[in-house]
Amino acid sequence: MTKKIFKSNILVAAAVLIFGIACVMAILYQHFGKQINTELKKEATYLVYGVEENGIDYLKQIKEKDDRITYIAEDGTVLYDNQADAATMENHGDRKEIQEALKTGSGHAERISKTLSQKTLYYALRLSDNSVLRVSSTQYSVWVLLMELVPSLIGIAVVMLILAAIISVHMANKIVEPINNVDLEHPEENQIYEEVGPLLSKIYKQNRQIKSQLEAARRNQEEFGIITENMQEGLLVIDSYTMILSGNSSAWKLFQLKDPKIGDSVYSLNRNEDFRLLIEQVLKGQHGSVLLHMGSEAIQMIANPVNREHRVVGAVILLMNETEKVEREQLRREFSANVSHELKTPLTSISGFAEIIQDGLVKEEDIKKFAGRIYNEAQRLITLVEDTIKVSQLDEGENPYEWEKLDAYTIVKDVCGRLREVAEKKKVHLYIDGGKMMFTTVHPILDEVIYNLCDNGIKYNKEDGTVSIHLRDLGENVEIRVKDNGIGIPGEDQSRVFERFYRVDKSHSKAIGGTGLGLSIVKHGVTFLGGTLKMVSEIGKGTEITMTFPKERKAV
Repeated sequence: MTKKIFKSNILVAAAVLIFGIACVMAILYQHFGKQINTELKKEATYLVYGVEENGIDYLKQIKEKDDRITYIAEDGTVLYDNQADAATMENHGDRKEIQEALKTGSGHAERISKTLSQKTLYYALRLSDNSVLRVSSTQYSVWVLLMELVPSLIGIAVVMLILAAIISVHMANKIVEPINNVDLEHPEENQIYEEVGPLLSKIYKQNRQIKSQLEAARRNQEEFGIITENMQEGLLVIDSYTMILSGNSSAWKLFQLKDPKIGDSVYSLNRNEDFRLLIEQVLKGQHGSVLLHMGSEAIQMIANPVNREHRVVGAVILLMNETEKVEREQLRREFSANVSHELKTPLTSISGFAEIIQDGLVKEEDIKKFAGRIYNEAQRLITLVEDTIKVSQLDEGENPYEWEKLDAYTIVKDVCGRLREVAEKKKVHLYIDGGKMMFTTVHPILDEVIYNLCDNGIKYNKEDGTVSIHLRDLGENVEIRVKDNGIGIPGEDQSRVFERFYRVDKSHSKAIGGTGLGLSIVKHGVTFLGGTLKMVSEIGKGTEITMTFPKERKAV
């Protein structure tokens, strides 16, 4: 803006300078013309006076020949001329200045030479004898005068332009300074030129509008950030060049990253072939999904293209941790296979014994023995089905019973009473350590958990062994610990004993009975009741399982 003002000022100054010089020249031209006419009048008056006194000889004595002097008779005959031979000159009776002088006493005329571009001024006075004395002088044309004044004019013009430039720079800086110091953050508070007022008003309105839009965008971004950061699912947004534009913390966790990878290529997150193919597919405009296995995690990846004006400009990728779902599905398949296998064994035995009896291959005295075997296998089958139903119900979170405030000691004492006969047969001693301890629980589930732990402690114990149940009040929680000094569990099997149908020693387990679901029921039962489970076991020294339950049921 400063340069523009400077250039404008210089142009104006130059224009004014040219116009001024033209005006001066015009004034000088007029002034010179009047001056010459005045001088001609004075000179003619002096000459007329001399001629009147001394005659034509007076003229011949004048040596100055700057101005032309012509003496003319009344009839127009040239009697004398100081610059030409009078005898050779034509009659001047028709000249304008001569005719005026004869009529009025004086005459004036101007004539321009076509060949020399010069203007000649004539002034004539009539004498007493009606003769005429004429004085003439040549006045240069305007172009000749300009040529003579060019050096002076150029000097004056240069000086004036330099002064104009200095003044223009100063003025431009002074004019622009208030504008440069305008506070655009608060344009309404600026007090400068009135002409800038409408602009500042528009800037103020635009600032308010932009501020409002930015605030709305910030709120939307914060809301989007809050939503995405609280999503369990991972979310990624990429552009058409695979660069990551946005992502939430869940996405970084799923890819096991500590820092966000905004600005990096999405391929840097995973080198899996299925991952790469899905990215290529979605950037071609096709929806797709794939299940990725990253370590022990199973991640379901769903990708959708983002289109703008019929062109793919990026993609939105949703990541869901399906590990639990995959594991559940795997457990279901294993559970179905195990149930089928476990059901097949007693059913095969029942069918075989029944077929032998049906074919009459059993002696009369052995029928009772075979019937007993059929009964035992049927009972085993019933127990297996009941345990399977219990595990399924606990796994699905089903509870047909009511939560109630119960005494843990009473439940433990009742369980020990039911197991006393079995313990006596195995020569195992049951002990209860603790007293009354009230907490909120589900009676059938807690009873089943304690029964299974005590039953296992008896089955997998040695002769003259012990199973002790310890009750302890921990303030907000209660602790129930079941300890035996039996055969113990090997370290490599301890992490799997709570799986369905898992047996440490299949031959030993088959000999002592059981469905392989006892500890699985314990695990699911404790989890359902909101408790925690901890096991410590050593071969030949026994097993200790500790359960901790809250006294009050936690809100779901």
